[in-house]
Amino acid sequence: MRLPLLLSSLVLLSAASPAAAQNPTVAWQIAAAVLPLPDSMRAGAEVLGYKTAGGPLVQLRAGTNEMICLTDNPDIEGYAAHCYHKSLEAFMRRGRELRAAGITKRSEVDSARLAEINAGTITMPARAAALYSLYADSLNFDPMAGRPKNSSKLLSLYVPYATQESTGISMLPLTDQPWLMYPGKPWAHLMIQ
Repeated sequence: MRLPLLLSSLVLLSAASPAAAQNPTVAWQIAAAVLPLPDSMRAGAEVLGYKTAGGPLVQLRAGTNEMICLTDNPDIEGYAAHCYHKSLEAFMRRGRELRAAGITKRSEVDSARLAEINAGTITMPARAAALYSLYADSLNFDPMAGRPKNSSKLLSLYVPYATQESTGISMLPLTDQPWLMYPGKPWAHLMIQ
């Protein structure tokens, strides 16, 4: 299982609707979308997903705890679910918009979003904000039974302007320790596998 090491690959969900003839049920999508979160946060998360095959990304469940979870587009290979604090919504939404506009290369989506952050058109959180992700080899799992086989979790903790010096955290990707990406930037974040 390859885990993304770039900011862009964390949440580049397509705003395009799934083409699959059998769209997963709303209950399945909600259960799968909240899997990256700690158990105590799952019931209160807002969930976005697809109510119909060929339909748009919509709210499947309202939330009460400031977290937003996205189910993955069911027609792609593998499965990913992402849950993030609402303060990251502008950043996340812009990634979906760029994908819907046909910008599909991660590096291009990254470049566009990072330029917009630098220009001040995308606002990043003033304080720390978390992004929880789960990656699985296949959509063929039962989210009601818990974490799917052959899956992995990744936590990204956005800490604006964090540096190696201010955190004491390595900038080298590590499998058993956190590492820092984009140090000194408004989108600086710690990655924890």
